[in-house]
Formats: sequence, structure tokens, C-alpha cells
Amino acid sequence: MKPIHIIGGGLAGCEAAWQIASRGAPVVLHEMRPVRSTPAHQTDRLAEMVCSNSLRSDDAERNAIGLLHEEMRRCHSLILAVADKCRLPAGGALAVDREAFAGEITTVLSTHPLIEIRREEIAELPAAAAPNDPQGWDQVIVATGPLTSDALAQSIRAVTGAESLHFFDAIAPIVERESIDMSMAWMQSRYDKGDGADYINCPMDKAQYEAFIAALLEAEKTEFKEWEKDAQYFEGCLPIEVMAARGPETLRHGPMKPMGLTNPHKPEKSYAVVQLRQDNALGTLWNIVGFQTKMKYAAQERVFRMIPGLENAVFARLGGIHRNTFINSPKLLDRFLRLKTRPNIRFAGQVMGVEGYVESAAMGLLAGLFAASRRLEYEIPLPPRATALGALLHHVTGDANEQTFQPMNVTFSLFPLIIADKKDRKRAYVDHARNEMDEWVGKILDGLSILQT
Repeated sequence: MKPIHIIGGGLAGCEAAWQIASRGAPVVLHEMRPVRSTPAHQTDRLAEMVCSNSLRSDDAERNAIGLLHEEMRRCHSLILAVADKCRLPAGGALAVDREAFAGEITTVLSTHPLIEIRREEIAELPAAAAPNDPQGWDQVIVATGPLTSDALAQSIRAVTGAESLHFFDAIAPIVERESIDMSMAWMQSRYDKGDGADYINCPMDKAQYEAFIAALLEAEKTEFKEWEKDAQYFEGCLPIEVMAARGPETLRHGPMKPMGLTNPHKPEKSYAVVQLRQDNALGTLWNIVGFQTKMKYAAQERVFRMIPGLENAVFARLGGIHRNTFINSPKLLDRFLRLKTRPNIRFAGQVMGVEGYVESAAMGLLAGLFAASRRLEYEIPLPPRATALGALLHHVTGDANEQTFQPMNVTFSLFPLIIADKKDRKRAYVDHARNEMDEWVGKILDGLSILQT
């Protein structure tokens, strides 16, 4: 049986490889690291998480992203299984030890008998295989993520006949736990969710907050090159200083909101609060939640040490910024994630215009299922629109406006409208999705049962 080729060893590519191989079809997974590195990755491990260690809310009862977690688990997602294994305390969120997570994914895939991992850069999209060519790539999944190499990006543009779109992702800094002053900070989850003490909280009074905002706005920032100046940020991952520039109160209603938190050191309510979330299993590293930044390194150390409790912070990693590349999927892809002009090629992950680790992995899961079903000559239906998987798939492959298309997280706004009282609407979305998912999963497992390996 000819292998299915996957370009890119991020979360989407790894999930696709697992879905295919677990159903009995061979896979060749091409990953360019360490032959060629990227501006954001630190290792050569598969599924390395570079921006955050959080897969966001795991609450399937009230959040579309939590519902997506649930649906992916039901489809035997590797990403969710390993995330559960490497889970860290994070209130109602699913956060992982990044090193353990990437290490486990790398081990699982590199030891799978039907998966071959090739460390090489693929510089151009392969041509369609001739019918009798045993070496030809008749099925390809492009899952190169937000840091697609320049050469492959040029090839994608040439094949699609359109300019790829660009925006920039910013990375939050990580602080060593021992350097945080706990006489100023305290442990508590917002509204005491999870274990009730999953975050470190650093309080600010009004004067401290205003001084911090002023410093953010005045700090030296990374300058864009001339060709980058028309780039756009994704709204869900804005640099902290970009948010601050929108108005002095913006951060108090965003990542620095004080609601649901009580400072045990002082009776008065904090004016603003900076939260840090555990980043590794040892609890030695903590990332500053929502503090993605494009400030220069020296400015970061100076400004972030203005935060009460972080005056002597030791930064294990400072924030950064990198380009994200994605195609206009509503225009270019069919419902099965295939290029309309080159149906032997599928796209998955952030390069196809979804935003977020989970959404990227979800599209890898679907691309893998679709590719496996074609190889095994078993037809599976699309996931229903009323499910989280189906809502996201339909959005990026046709429901979104191709003229204004931007990367999107999964939200209930992507689901078919349900008429219900506002207080009951989320419950209605979840119940409907679960009913639809029951039937769809049954159809998949009838012919594409996962193998025990």
C-alpha cells in the first residue's frame, strides 16, 4: 500500500499521521527541523508548542473549545490523549508540560510501525502522481503550520494562483518560579475553578497600573521590515502593547482583569492583576498569561519587572514575534480539505486558516480521516455542522467570506443557529452537538476502526 505523505510535524501533522496509521495505512511524515530551524522553535521534537502551553478551556458544557476537546477524544485523538497524560494544574483549562508533551508525541510516532519520519525540508508542492507510478505522491497533507518555509510558501502561492495572507503571532515570556516574590503574589484560580490555586497572581493598584501602561506604550518595539508592514495580527493573540494602545482600560478588561480574585495580603480589591500559569510539570517555569509581546528584550525585562512580585524575575524565555502564513481556504479548498485545483493535496492546521493548537489538531484529525478513508476505499461523511468539528470545518471551507477571511477559533457563533433563551442556548448547542456526534462517530467506526498498536 502506498504511503500518504504529510508535510509538517506540528500538532496538525502529528494528529493526521496518527489517525491514518492507526487505521492501517502507511505514512511518511516530513519535518524540516533540525535540518532547517524556525524563528520560534527551540527543539527538533514533533508537536512542539511555542506560543503557550494551554489548550484552553476543557469545559465541554459551556465552551465550544471544550466541546471540541470532547469530540476529538471520541475520535481517538493523539493530541488530546497525550495532553491529558501531560496535564498541569490550570483551573478549568487544559494546560500541559510542553517538554513532556512534545517528547511523548515524538516517541509515539517514531516508534509506530506504519509511520516513517523523514527530517528534510520539502521546498515545493509535489506534482500529482501518475496512475502507474509506485513512487508518486498520490495523497499529500500540507500541515506546515504558521512558520511555513519561504520556499514552500512560494510554491503554494504559485499553485493556488493567489497571494498567501500573513499576520504575526507573538509569544509570551516565561519566568522562573523561584524568582517570584510570593509575599506580594498569591496562588488562586479565577473564581476558584479547578483546584482553586492553579495560577500565581500579581496585584496592581491604580497608580502601578497606569505607570505600567505608560511604560508599555513607550517601550522599544521590534520593527517590521518593509515587506511586513501591511501584516495583520490575529485578534486572539495580540501583543500586550498593541492591546494597551487601544485604550488605558483595555488590559483591565482583558488579561489583567481583577474579577474573581481575592488578594490575601491586602483587604482592598486589586485594580488589576497579572496571572502566571504553570508551564512545566516540575512547577519551576511559569508563563505570563496573555502577555505576548513584540517589545525588544531589554525593554521586556525592564517593563515586566514593574509588576509587583516580579521585581527580581528571572526570565527563562523572553517574548517574541513571528510570521504566520495561511491560505484563503474558503476559496481554495473543498469540504474534504482538498485543493480544488489539485485534489491530491489536502491542507490542515494553521496554514489553512484556523487559529489555536486545538483547532489546528482538529483539522489534522479530519484530514487524516479523509485521507485514510480514501486509501482504504471506505467513504465517510462530513462531520455534521452542528458539531464543533463540523462547524469549524464548514467555516474554513466555504461558510466564511473569502474576501475578508481571517483565522478563527471555534466558537458557538460558527454553529447553526438554535432558537432558545439566552441562558439555555449553550446547553442546547452542546446537547445537539453530542447527539449528532454519536451518529457520526458510529459511521466512522463502522469502517475505520482504530487499530491496537
